[in-house]
Amino acid sequence: MKITRIALWHVPLTSHETYYMAGGKTCATTSSVILRLDTDTGLSGWGEVCPIPHYLPAYAGGVAPAVAEMAPLLLGADPVGPEALMARLDRHLIGHPYAKSAIDIALWDLTAQAAGLPLFALLGGRAVADMPLYHSLTCVEPGEMARMAREAQGAGMTQFQVKLGASGDWQVDVERLARVREAVGPGPLVYGDWNCGSDTLTASRVGRAVADLDIMLEQPCPTIAECAAVRDATRLPMKLDETAHDISSLLEGARAGCMDAVALKLSKFGGLSATRRARDLCLHLGARMCIEDTWGGDITTAALLHLAAATPASGLMNTCDLAHYVGPALARDTPKRHKGRIAPPEGTGLGIAVDHDRLGPPDLCHD
Repeated sequence: MKITRIALWHVPLTSHETYYMAGGKTCATTSSVILRLDTDTGLSGWGEVCPIPHYLPAYAGGVAPAVAEMAPLLLGADPVGPEALMARLDRHLIGHPYAKSAIDIALWDLTAQAAGLPLFALLGGRAVADMPLYHSLTCVEPGEMARMAREAQGAGMTQFQVKLGASGDWQVDVERLARVREAVGPGPLVYGDWNCGSDTLTASRVGRAVADLDIMLEQPCPTIAECAAVRDATRLPMKLDETAHDISSLLEGARAGCMDAVALKLSKFGGLSATRRARDLCLHLGARMCIEDTWGGDITTAALLHLAAATPASGLMNTCDLAHYVGPALARDTPKRHKGRIAPPEGTGLGIAVDHDRLGPPDLCHD
C-alpha cells in the first residue's frame, strides 16, 4: 500500500456555548483541520487537529505549511505501521506535534483498516467496554454553573470540570466550586481548572477555602514547579494538563509529586503513537489519565475514544466526547454519551463514516 494523495480541509467548529476560561481566554468558534490520506488500494485514512487560540503553541494556520513540508516523505510511503513513518517525519521536521497529530491519526486509521480491525485492537486491545466521561462547565456565574452541573448529572454524568478564573475574583471561584459540589452532592468527582491562569497565592487561597469539599485542582499555574507548590500548600490532589506534553514533562510532574492525574491530549503529544507511549508511562507511574484532545470534532473524538478503550480501567480517570460540545457534525453514526459513559466506534479503523458532502471539495491537495 502506498500513499498517493494528501487532502486538507479547514472547517469552523462552533461551540454550543462559549467557553470562558481564566486570563480572558474564550473558546467559541475554532478552525479544525481535517486531513485525508488516500492510497493506491482505494483505502483512505482520516485525521483531525483543532488548536484552541491562545491555549498552546499551536495554531490551525500552521498545519497546512507543516504538512506541505512533510508531503514529500508521505507521498509514496507505506502507511502501515505508523510509528516508523512518524519517526522519519520527526527527523525531517523537528517539533510541530499538532500538525503531525492529524497525520498520525490518519496513518493509524489506514493501518487498522488494512488489518480489518477496529483501531483499539491495535492500540493494546479493548480493555474496557465503555469509558467514564467528564462534563466541562464554562466559567460563568456560580449559580448557573451549578444549574448546568445538575442538568448534566441528571443525564448520568459523575465527573465535572469547573472552569475558574474568568472573573478575576478568587472568592467567586470558591463559590463556583462550592455551588457545584452542593449541586451534585458527595461522591462525584469535581475539579477546578484554571488553564494556567492563576498564580500560586490565589490558587492556594481557593484550594484552602474548599479543602473540606473533596475537590481536585487542575493546572492552576503555567509551570510544574508552581503547580507543585499549590499542591503542597493545599494538600489537594492535582491534575496536570498544559504542562504535560511529552515524556520529559510527565517524568518531571511525577518527580514533583503533583501529577495525581494528567490530561493526555493527542495533538499536544503528536498523535496516537506518542500518546500511547505516554499512556504506558502513566500506567507505570500510577497517574490517573484523562485521554482526550485540545478540541475538535468527530474524527479526533473517534481516535481518542479508541485509545481510551485500550487503556486499563485502573489508569483511566475519564475521557471526553469533544464532538458533543461543537457543531457541525462531520460524520454519521458516531458514538454518543449514555448515562455518563461512552463506547468507542465498532467498525474497522476509526469506525466512523465521514460526511463528504458536508466537507465539500478540499482546500488543498498534494499528490
